[in-house]
Amino acid sequence: MALPAMATLNIPSPRPRNGGVPAAASGSALENGDRLTRGEFERRYDARPDIKKAELIEGVVYRPSPARYGSHARPHAATMTWLGTYAASTPGVRVADNPTVRLDLDNEPQPDAALFIDPGAGGQVRLSDDDYLEGAPELIAEIAASSASYDLHDKFHAYRRNGVREYLVWRTLDRRIDWFELVDGAYRPLQPDASGLVRSKVFPGLRLAIDAMLQGDLAAVLRELQRGLRGAAHTVYITSLAGAGPSRDAAG
Repeated sequence: MALPAMATLNIPSPRPRNGGVPAAASGSALENGDRLTRGEFERRYDARPDIKKAELIEGVVYRPSPARYGSHARPHAATMTWLGTYAASTPGVRVADNPTVRLDLDNEPQPDAALFIDPGAGGQVRLSDDDYLEGAPELIAEIAASSASYDLHDKFHAYRRNGVREYLVWRTLDRRIDWFELVDGAYRPLQPDASGLVRSKVFPGLRLAIDAMLQGDLAAVLRELQRGLRGAAHTVYITSLAGAGPSRDAAG
């Protein structure tokens, strides 16, 4: 099946306006554990072109370690391919890779992936005048080393509190993928069906073959996704996005 052009937003991290002046000269140090306001975090990040990823979570700065291939880069690419394929087939839904997201005054994460409904189609986020996402994307995905990661602790609580409706965490060292849905203010795990598929409650047709993804069989993951994209629920969803607004509860 020929796919339409992918609706992708590569939201940039704040970038330098000071010509790359060294941190020591500009007073723009940005270190793990710094406690900053969101405005100060953005100012310092903006002044540090050498830093490719930094996040403010519950008022604390986190700078992730360099991304290793097997524990981060490969699963990250697989996640983006899966979500990007869904967005390419779903007009009104967008995908973003490592977007800076202004959640609230204490939280400005840079999640590995975000899938969200276009604001014009009834989505939760908006695009700011300076080209950042503001508000909670409907789905966020993170690649984490293990259950000890802040992705399943401080970030987990910040995403829940701000209304991220689905949260997927791929724990690479644990060989586990957890997918949560927000129900009555709490995250509850989405369970695989008898065939091992987990299905989104927010995005009809979005389904994940967990075992195939963990085994690195991306072709099998995409075959299952295509079955969801051909389903009636996904067709109805596309129609609803083009009309009055998204259908919130149908699963495909």
